[in-house]
Amino acid sequence: MTSLGKLFILLGVLFIIIGIIWSFIGRLPGDITFRTGNTTIFFPIVTSIVVSIILSVLFMLFGRFK
Repeated sequence: MTSLGKLFILLGVLFIIIGIIWSFIGRLPGDITFRTGNTTIFFPIVTSIVVSIILSVLFMLFGRFK
C-alpha cells in the first residue's frame, strides 16, 4: 500500500473518531440558542471552550515529544 493510501485511511479513521466525539459534546449546557419564527441562531460557546482546551492539551503533549 502506498503512503498516500495509508494517509487517506488514517484521515478517515480520524474523521470517524471526531464525529463520534462531536455527537457527545455537540450541544452542551451553556450553548446559546435563539429561535424566532423559522430562524435559529446557535452560539456554541461552551462547546468551543471545551474543544479549545482539548486541542491545547493535545498540542502541548505533541510539542513535548517533538
